[in-house]
Amino acid sequence: DKGGYTIPKGNLFKQGTAKTRPEIYAMGFRNPFRFTVDPKTGYVHASDYGPDRGAPETNRGPEGLVEYNVIKKAGNFGWPFCHGNNQAYAPYNPDTQEVGAKFDCAKPVNPSPNNTGLQDLPALAQPEIWYGYGESKEFPEMGAGGSAPMSGPVYHYDAKNPSKTKFPAYFEGASFFYEWARNSVKEIRFDKSGKLLKINDFLKSAKFAKPMDMTFGPDGSLYVLEWGSEFGGGNNDSGLYRIDYAQGQRTPLAKAKASATNGPTPLKVDFSSEGSKDPDGDPLTFAWDFDGDGTYDSTEADPSHTYDTKGDFNAQLKVTDSTGKSGYANVPVTAGNTAPKVKVETPVDGKLIEFGDKIPYKVTVTDPEDGTIDCSKVTVNPALGHDDHEHPTTDIPGCEGTVDTGDLGGHPEGADLTYVLNAKYTDKGGDGVSALTGYGRSVMHPKHKQAEYHDDQSGTRIVSQEGAENGKRIGDISNGDWIAYSPISVEGVSKVSYKLSSPYGVGSIELRADAPDGKLLATTPVPNTGGWDTYRATPDVPVEALAGTHKLYVVFKSTQDNSFDVDAVQFTTS
Repeated sequence: DKGGYTIPKGNLFKQGTAKTRPEIYAMGFRNPFRFTVDPKTGYVHASDYGPDRGAPETNRGPEGLVEYNVIKKAGNFGWPFCHGNNQAYAPYNPDTQEVGAKFDCAKPVNPSPNNTGLQDLPALAQPEIWYGYGESKEFPEMGAGGSAPMSGPVYHYDAKNPSKTKFPAYFEGASFFYEWARNSVKEIRFDKSGKLLKINDFLKSAKFAKPMDMTFGPDGSLYVLEWGSEFGGGNNDSGLYRIDYAQGQRTPLAKAKASATNGPTPLKVDFSSEGSKDPDGDPLTFAWDFDGDGTYDSTEADPSHTYDTKGDFNAQLKVTDSTGKSGYANVPVTAGNTAPKVKVETPVDGKLIEFGDKIPYKVTVTDPEDGTIDCSKVTVNPALGHDDHEHPTTDIPGCEGTVDTGDLGGHPEGADLTYVLNAKYTDKGGDGVSALTGYGRSVMHPKHKQAEYHDDQSGTRIVSQEGAENGKRIGDISNGDWIAYSPISVEGVSKVSYKLSSPYGVGSIELRADAPDGKLLATTPVPNTGGWDTYRATPDVPVEALAGTHKLYVVFKSTQDNSFDVDAVQFTTS
């Protein structure tokens, strides 16, 4: 077999066209991370990531837009000249920092001196859906926040399929779209002419944890792979799930927990079925298979079991309702090996820095079976955090070193950025026992924090205003409202100030740790700045010393509602 391939008819460029490749079917994508082919129509459903740019439109182009495309024929989908509904970018010279005229989306041309292909490009195709960081005017159903679009499967109902869990005919032709950053799944419908008809929430009551992949099985059930809550991996809440359709009596939900999932033998584990329930309210019975051999060893709701033999086991809980329907949950258990504990000792989690600082780090690892740790097997991966995702770099071996936080990877300093150190170590395992990996992590925040990049809030809203830093500020502030950042450490911080606007000069801002009424670290009076759109930095006030990592609350006090807006927070280190 000599291999090779054939080129089908209907691709974007005819064979023999100069400066082209006949293999190209569609072009103009930035990062079509997840796509699927509808087996019935042959259409390619592809979602394309936009650039990490949450700022409003400038002379360089729009905010970072993402797209959902249904590719029905060969086409050019615009990147890097246009994105979204053909919103144009502009050429930028990094050496001179000059911005040119925006590209013409009606007549796309590639003027790059590095271009080895066509200069005059095929006409641009339009996506079905596009949206940015805020709520979309065109597609409000997509929500708001960080964006990571994924194109999932198109469902086709098979009446001959004997499966009792298959999705019903109602879902025929529905495209399943999932959002990694927004933890949601959408059911997208098209009319008979192929035009977008409706965007429905799918299982809105369910809590998805960064859905990563999705497909329908031969049983007509939907299988969902979830990354888990933290970007860096090692998530306890990651998993592979099956979503069944049940008409009438529904399948019970099984939840299984364990007091320990690894350790030396004899390993005693207390199991719990807490959280298991039947959606119809039927009584439940329980059955536990501790070692995965297909034999159920206990019918208690919360049994204990001791693993005397080394090995990798899959403890399974079976929950059955009074109609005979069963749900399952699994807990992997490693007996005879203990997962290593990895900790980033320095920098402290939540350290405040200026990008460009050189930060020394130290990682400690303990593992009872491995004993003395070989630091050449410990790795640290520096990553630039942006919104709710990270841009990892190369693993650096060793327990100690220094990282340069100056590379922002093309992101503007006003973006929602952090600098992250992800450390890990995989132990040696043993005879018949898997190796286990431990993870450590430290997140560093900039000393200058935009108020709107909070991790939590109460009572406030984000106000778009051209004069504010990065175009946004916090408003609608009343007495007792707050915003919060986490994780934050004020170790080494001596002073804090705020950039704000107020026509009244009424109230104060309190900096507190761990709760809105937690330890008071600083109090700053609010001055009269001369107007809502006149911004001033408040005088520095001392910050009380506090060790460790905390959730930091910025609490607003005022005798009248809506008396000031806050643009940014500035920490100063001694």
